[in-house]
Parts: sequence; C-alpha cells; structure tokens
Amino acid sequence: MFTGIIENIARVDVLKKEGENLHISCSSPLAREFKIDQSISHNGVCLTVVKVNKEEYTVTAVKETLRISNLSELKLGDEINIERCMQLGGRLDGHIVQGHVDTTARCIDIKEEGGSWKFRFKHKKTEHFTVEKGSICVNGVSLTVCNSEDEGFSVAIIPYTFENTNFKNLKVGDEVNIEFDIVGKYISKMVYKDI
Repeated sequence: MFTGIIENIARVDVLKKEGENLHISCSSPLAREFKIDQSISHNGVCLTVVKVNKEEYTVTAVKETLRISNLSELKLGDEINIERCMQLGGRLDGHIVQGHVDTTARCIDIKEEGGSWKFRFKHKKTEHFTVEKGSICVNGVSLTVCNSEDEGFSVAIIPYTFENTNFKNLKVGDEVNIEFDIVGKYISKMVYKDI
C-alpha cells in the first residue's frame, strides 16, 4: 500500500532480460535503507527488492507487469518515481494507492499556466472511470483529476511536484502508468455487475 507521495527519483542503471522477466537496477540515495523483500513503487508499479548494494538496488518485473505498464519502455538513464510502502499508523498525505497499475495513458497536451502545468492524458476505454476532483495515480504520483472524460483526464501540477518527480521529463506522446482510485473501482464493479 502506498500514498502516491514520491520520495525520490531513481535512475535506471541496468536493464537485464531473463526469459520473460526484466531485472531493473536503479540508483538512489534511499537504496541504503532498502531491504530485500521490501515493496517499492516504481512509476506506480509495486515491485519487490531482490538485491541491494550501497546506493544501487534491483527489482524484477514479470511479463504481466511489463504488458500492463510502461516499464517495458525503460531505457538506461531514465528517471523513475519511487516510494516506499506506507507505514501503519503514518499519515496518508496522498490517497490509497495499491501499486497495481490498471493501464497506461498517453500524454496528449502540456500547458504551462503561469507557474503550474496542466497535463492532459488519453487512455483506452475501460470499466474504470475518473470523477472531477477525484483521485488518480499517474506514474506513482497521487493527483486530483480535472476535466474528467470517458477516455481521458487532465491534472494540474504544482512547481514542487513538477521539479521532484519525473513530470519534468514528460513530453507529449509519452506513455504513463495510471491506477484509478480504488473506491471508484469498487463502485464501478458493483454498477457493472448489476447491468
């Protein structure tokens, strides 16, 4: 369980295919605090730490994870938003994020708005939905939806979030991981079940 509040940006140092799996080695000052078997969110995808060496650590993404997320598109030097799992009894500053990416979305517009930015995304048709002023997780970042559409949405990014996440690197056409709000997913499941 995560909150969508990014702790650090990790840099991709090594990408190693093994069968259908992808071993991803990243460097981050936080790695010194990581332990093997620990869950870390990578651009919103919950992955297990399998190796730690000083400021470098390794996680493994399996075939299904690579199919549903943007991790299969990683290149050496890419920056990944990372967050350690939420501590029981800690503050929930973002929203409840499971680290289970639902799909990807493509960035279709970026507008600078006098110190903040508005990013617009389009995703495939899905049974999940967004609501105006509801929560959405984009590349692991807890955000508030504006301009909710059937197959897309926009988010407003403040300067702190822009500078301290990989939003600063996003360009029109880039693909991001999205996780719809868990409460909304349960409601949509109940509604579609009755139809």
